[in-house]
Amino acid sequence: MTKPPLHPSVEELVARLQEARKAGKPGDPERLRLHRELAADSPTFVPNLLELGRQLQLADEPGQDAEATFAEVRRVLEQAVVGSERSGPAVVELGYFLDTLRNDSHAATKLYEEGAAKALETLEDAWAGLLRSWVHERTKESLEKALRLSELAETLFPDSGRIQGVVQDARRIATLDGHLKP
Repeated sequence: MTKPPLHPSVEELVARLQEARKAGKPGDPERLRLHRELAADSPTFVPNLLELGRQLQLADEPGQDAEATFAEVRRVLEQAVVGSERSGPAVVELGYFLDTLRNDSHAATKLYEEGAAKALETLEDAWAGLLRSWVHERTKESLEKALRLSELAETLFPDSGRIQGVVQDARRIATLDGHLKP
């Protein structure tokens, strides 16, 4: 006999998140209820934690103390930061909350800087991959795209060995194929 899974599948989590998003206008009680239930059932599902944090900031729950709501928002967003291993979107979301609703620009600035650094790391990875892919495609169009992106990538990431290597490959192949003058 097969045991049922202990945890919902990713598809089930996403379906529940979509259901919550469709349950009303931002901040509606039913929408909040569904996001809270999903967070209780799957406390490490970061997309829902981020959405719950946003929804709580928009909600006007009768009888709910503003400070209690702010504490819940902070807890949920901090949980998202931890659960995402400090992903760029999660730290930026916490930064926005601290900056705009808690007036803590010092803490927010550190989070914004961290989020920006993570975004740059992701951009470097993505551009290195794109350049490599376009070089391997080795068509006139793909090499032209690689050469255009190479100029920008070198400017933004002058010390990146990965970027410099693939830029050199793009120029070498474009020269060999006659798309770039030696």
